[in-house]
Amino acid sequence: MREYLLVFVVSAAVTFLATPLARAFAMRIGAVAGVRDRDVHMIPTPRLGGLAMLAGLYAGLEVADRLPFLSVVSQDWSETRAVLIAGTLICLLGVTDDRWELDSLTKLAGQVAAAGIMVLLGVQWSFAIDRDSETTLSLGSETAVPLSILATVLLINAMNFIDGLDGLAAGVAAIASLATFYFAYEIAVIDGFYRASPAALLAAVTAGVCVGFLPHNFNPARLFMGDSGSMLIGLLSAASMISVTGQVAYGGYAGPSRSYPSLIPLAIPLAVLAVPFLDLGLAVIRRTRAGRSPFAADKMHLHHRMLEIGNSHVRAVLFMYFWAALVGFGGVAASFSASPLPILVATVGVGLAALLALLVRTQKSARA
Repeated sequence: MREYLLVFVVSAAVTFLATPLARAFAMRIGAVAGVRDRDVHMIPTPRLGGLAMLAGLYAGLEVADRLPFLSVVSQDWSETRAVLIAGTLICLLGVTDDRWELDSLTKLAGQVAAAGIMVLLGVQWSFAIDRDSETTLSLGSETAVPLSILATVLLINAMNFIDGLDGLAAGVAAIASLATFYFAYEIAVIDGFYRASPAALLAAVTAGVCVGFLPHNFNPARLFMGDSGSMLIGLLSAASMISVTGQVAYGGYAGPSRSYPSLIPLAIPLAVLAVPFLDLGLAVIRRTRAGRSPFAADKMHLHHRMLEIGNSHVRAVLFMYFWAALVGFGGVAASFSASPLPILVATVGVGLAALLALLVRTQKSARA
């Protein structure tokens, strides 16, 4: 655990120290977000925060590679190398978009390419569930590869879609990564696995780069992460969560919950980032019904609605943090509980009640 903490601190520190350099570079090349109708910020703000986060990623994984305990991860698994290569590519794609604003199809093609490289280099779902016998089935590459690419691209865009308020995406990603780390680490302890795992390492590094970036990005933000940052943390989050599914042999899951030994661990990655996935799904439905592209920006995301009903910028972000923590850690708690269903029902119920209250208040505010 101490080596994981060291990696987290190094990733956070390097990201924090590199952020002013990224800001200066963004100002120098003109990568500045102007003020548009759909934006919340009131003054032009530089972006390219993803460059600082990429520096934190490299530093964290480099330190891990030199530690006696965590060095086994890069020696025995290919995930860290795959993430470094794909993370660099997705960040450079984002830098290009932050400066010149690529069209949505070009950006999507780049996302698929980066995700494909990461998956082909080793980060992919390895197991499926036989519900009849509760045994683990090994997925062939013809299924694992497209499934993993699809999940990665979805997560990249989910993070990109919620990056609309200062500190929102970085905070939600940090919470999700901490929940993923806890799950991956506890699974290793309970099932007697070796505790140095790609999933836990990637989650620790992702949480570190997000926490290191937050002081510069929390309201009022001095630098935006831009697409270079949001797509990077989306890819990193996908990598750690996909790696968790490879770490856990679902049919042999030995956690306290025996009701659904195969299904509970599989639900964790979905639960951890339920908020951005929900926002992504609502945005796609909303824009498609209006006859617009799913990638066309608007001002109807969940965080925008929270501002509409009178919440301050900071309060809206903190509410979104609460929802992410509730659903993410609620899912993790359920996976280690002897009676997971009450926890899952309570978690989903509280989350849905809060979202319903938000939507109702939004509608009343619009009518008034």
